[in-house]
Amino acid sequence: MWQSLPEFGTGVLYAILVTAAYTFAVGLASARGRPRLLQAARLGAYGTIALVGLAVLVLAYAFVSHDFRIAYVAQYSDRSMTTPYLIAALWGGQDGSLLWWMFLTALFSGGCVYWLRRKYLELQPYVIATLMSIMMFFAILMVFSTNPFQTSVAGAPLDGSGLNYQLRNFYMIIHPPSLYVGFTSSAVPFAFAIAALATGRLDSEWIIATRKWMLFSWLFLSIGNVLGMLWAYEELGWGGPWAWDPVENAAFLPWLTASAYVHSTMIQERRGMLKVWNVSLICMTFFLTIFGTFLTRSGLIASVHSFARSGIGIFFLYFMAVIFATCASLIIYRLPRLRGDDQFEAALARQAKPPFNSWGFISFLVFLVVISLPVVHITASFLSQDPDGAALWFVTWLGLPATLAVTGLLLYRLRNLRSDGHFESLLSREAAFLFNNWGLFSIMIFIAVATVWPRISEWLLDQKSTLGPTFYNMWLPPVALVVFLLMGVAPLLGWRKTSPELFRKSFRWPVLATVIAAALHLTLGKKVGFAPFVAVDPIYPGQLGDGLAKLASTYPFITVAFAAFNVAVVVQEFARGIAARQKRGGESFFASFYNLVARSRRRYGGYIVHVGIAVMFLGFAGRAWGVDKEISLHPGESVEIEEYRLVYAGPRMEVDSEKRMVFADLDVERHGAPVGRISPAKFIYKATPEAPSTEVARHITLKNDLYVIIGMANPQTKVASFQLHVNNLISFMWFGAGILVLGALIAMWPDIALEEAGAFGYVRAAGSVTASVVFAFLLAGGPSQAYGHPIQEGFGRPTLVAPGGAGVEGHAPAAGETVHAGQAPAIDAILPTAAQPLQPAFE
Repeated sequence: MWQSLPEFGTGVLYAILVTAAYTFAVGLASARGRPRLLQAARLGAYGTIALVGLAVLVLAYAFVSHDFRIAYVAQYSDRSMTTPYLIAALWGGQDGSLLWWMFLTALFSGGCVYWLRRKYLELQPYVIATLMSIMMFFAILMVFSTNPFQTSVAGAPLDGSGLNYQLRNFYMIIHPPSLYVGFTSSAVPFAFAIAALATGRLDSEWIIATRKWMLFSWLFLSIGNVLGMLWAYEELGWGGPWAWDPVENAAFLPWLTASAYVHSTMIQERRGMLKVWNVSLICMTFFLTIFGTFLTRSGLIASVHSFARSGIGIFFLYFMAVIFATCASLIIYRLPRLRGDDQFEAALARQAKPPFNSWGFISFLVFLVVISLPVVHITASFLSQDPDGAALWFVTWLGLPATLAVTGLLLYRLRNLRSDGHFESLLSREAAFLFNNWGLFSIMIFIAVATVWPRISEWLLDQKSTLGPTFYNMWLPPVALVVFLLMGVAPLLGWRKTSPELFRKSFRWPVLATVIAAALHLTLGKKVGFAPFVAVDPIYPGQLGDGLAKLASTYPFITVAFAAFNVAVVVQEFARGIAARQKRGGESFFASFYNLVARSRRRYGGYIVHVGIAVMFLGFAGRAWGVDKEISLHPGESVEIEEYRLVYAGPRMEVDSEKRMVFADLDVERHGAPVGRISPAKFIYKATPEAPSTEVARHITLKNDLYVIIGMANPQTKVASFQLHVNNLISFMWFGAGILVLGALIAMWPDIALEEAGAFGYVRAAGSVTASVVFAFLLAGGPSQAYGHPIQEGFGRPTLVAPGGAGVEGHAPAAGETVHAGQAPAIDAILPTAAQPLQPAFE
């Protein structure tokens, strides 16, 4: 068998497709009340999951045994790679990452099926069928388009190409799996939503079932995005952790809708409201995970860390069409049930058969899919030679009218969508949650449209356009700050309506804390380097640009004030709870604190999450006080930036078995006192000399990071160019993320009860332990220093620089030249290529 490993792996993929299809069919058949078929569907799900695990083990074995007959193994590994990076190469490329995606989906599907057992018997058939349909899609994708076991036509090379060196980073070992866990675990809430819509059981039963899964998914979406920020900050040399790169945006979109659902689900649990909204949010979250993958892998967008352009975009378009058609059809069909139809409730009470013919709906859905797929195919074939371009054409011209039609229908029936209650007052907790949800949804729509806008503009308007960080940073903060404020306002309001007395009592201390913080910021902020108002250059001519710039200048002050408000709200809520427990039971402060959190983990864990987000907002605001500079220095020259003074000691080179490393040593003084030496570098790998990697150097304090990137060096004069960034409060992002993870852990930690010892209890515990480890890495990784190599006495090796000193972009900055904060680096490495040998610069 192992002599034909590629064929065996391909055979496993075919077996996965067959077993998933079988389980899908049996699961739907069991929906008609045949318990033996339901058991067969459960066993079929376990069999499918086992086969997916076997496929991953086969590919992992191929990597560790260096089986270069498999093209994917040869492309993403070589014999010099250590075992951790060989395992990470499983998801380092497109084919393997899709298999890994299916593997994680299989794990969560198995955990869900085992957890269900004898619970939710009416929902189980549709839950299993939905999960198996997702497995079928990925199996079809790998069998017919991106087979990770495909062999190379030219035969097996002696050695592989190796993993991209930008991916040989600790955070890239744990970032993709964490993000994929968030993506794939969202399939379980999606399956429950489809099951609830299909069966008509749309009360709080399915909400309770999905709440824990969605919180789990939200936690790992948060962890994955933060780890991606850490990787970009340390490896890409952007100058900051977030640059509104399309791939970053794609990963951020489902986090927004998941955050909205985590809040709005409480309204349905408490008041029986927003049923349509909650179902739609779950469907949107799963849809956005597929949409983000479509953007990343179809070649629609240009990104520094997207996958290579391929022909799989049309497969994802088909799948997205099926998801949209299914969700929209079910929601429209179930509108009477979603608004709380009394006749339906009476029928359930009498144990009558629900007014739903599953086979009739399935026939209608199949008809809808059969009609839509030829339209996609014709569009892709005749309107463009570019399938992914045609895909976007289809979504724009056919998907948009369909979306508008569904939205119009929902708005037309808005008055009938009230389920068991209605909003009694704008000053109520449910109203604040709803406004918060609309803010998150608006941000999601804005980012999604802005991400694909360059391609829309190119295809529909016949003109090229780009939307960079400046655009996002100008338009998004107003909505984000409103959502940030509502995050603190909601806990202070009562359910249904807030009396004037409760309003005054709840807001008194938080407002006072906000006023004090704002006054301190106005009086002391500029003295300590954090001015409340920062001048911003207009990005548009005329009154619009001036107005936006003036508004943007107030964002730092508003952010600090709102952060103080949110923290004060959480402190007040904890103080009230502790005081109430001490008054009732005479407990000590620490006992009251522990019991308060233990008895209401979801509530107080959420409050801790709010503190983490407030701290992260301070980190985001710190970018407004950052200073960026580009400069060229001779050895011995110095430059000052903020409280730092850097003296350029000169270049040096080190060599190991796989790369040559060019360092530029800089002695750093802070407030006139020496604090050490940092050494930004360029690494030139023997396998890819034309693509050197940027290795940043940082000096880290609680207040700011000194972040330095080397651009180029002249071999004759030893002049080197640098990008210097002082990133204020950047550490607050990592500390805030750690607090967020801690709060989410508290909210999802299993209760100590016998019934929690099931599969999902273990899943939650395992997820909590994993998140705890990541939390520790966040705290440990925040203050780590990159490449602060000490200079070696008597070092006599030649230092690598490029002849002539001409940049890739032909730009050598003058001394003291400044650049706008948040922009991508303007200087690239001036390093030797294969046609341009290394030259020693000094002895």
